[in-house]
Amino acid sequence: MRGRLLRKVLALLGKRTEYWVSKEPGHAEQLARQAADAGFSTVIAAGGDGTVHEIANGLLETAGNGVSLGVLPVGSGNDYAASLELPRDADRLADILSGPAIRHVDVGLVQSEAGKRRWFVNTLGFCLSGAVVWEIRRVRWLRGLPLYAWGALRAIVRHFRAPVTQLRFDETALTSSTLFLTVALGKREGGGFVVAPHAELDDGWFDYLHGSRISRLAALWYMPALACGRLPRNDPAVKTGRCRSVEVKPEEPLIIHTDGEVFAGPADAVRYVTAKILPGALMVKALSAKT
Repeated sequence: MRGRLLRKVLALLGKRTEYWVSKEPGHAEQLARQAADAGFSTVIAAGGDGTVHEIANGLLETAGNGVSLGVLPVGSGNDYAASLELPRDADRLADILSGPAIRHVDVGLVQSEAGKRRWFVNTLGFCLSGAVVWEIRRVRWLRGLPLYAWGALRAIVRHFRAPVTQLRFDETALTSSTLFLTVALGKREGGGFVVAPHAELDDGWFDYLHGSRISRLAALWYMPALACGRLPRNDPAVKTGRCRSVEVKPEEPLIIHTDGEVFAGPADAVRYVTAKILPGALMVKALSAKT
């Protein structure tokens, strides 16, 4: 299905489009920079959320060139495409990718105490949320929601810790055990888990989901609930909110993902990160320009 969609959209776009193939992790980011420098007005990510992440980072590195991101959702998760409400119909997708409509969407920028930084366009995840990505990074025999469900099960078994963490959401500081934390621009992560049902890509806010100490049984129960779009209710250990900046300082090294890509693993010894929102920093081809 994904291959047919890709071939049909490329055929509809015709000679207006050059097709470049990324060969290894990080290559799509390099190709995006090359395309922007070469004067292309749109760079299309034909893949999943990892491809979108790389190309968005490449374009944001060359900010000011007026280049738009296009998304052709032929990957495993396609969570960002879902938040953009992109259709799966090839004709409509080709019209969007070649049309004039643009959304100026928000971007997050995360930075560690050592100076490593990445932009993210969908979600930033810490602790158990990051451990899920850590566990699936070499799995090739599953895709989409089943892949992330498998990773969640392995993370619950192997990384079920809630270190005491100093947190700051804008001007609100607190110290709390942190089992998981997701900072979201889009609604979904992990191939379909709805972590921020009220999030909008262009409202100038992060939506966050924070969990402190819950049991393994409760964590397992939350998985199908999130897959169905239902956030936990009436659980004092699970909180939601909105902010424009985040600081995270745990008592032990963090596992972190950006858009489903590993930002920091256990051996990286990252103990402090900040994230801030950049409203309207990225131009994306979309169904319509929302206001």
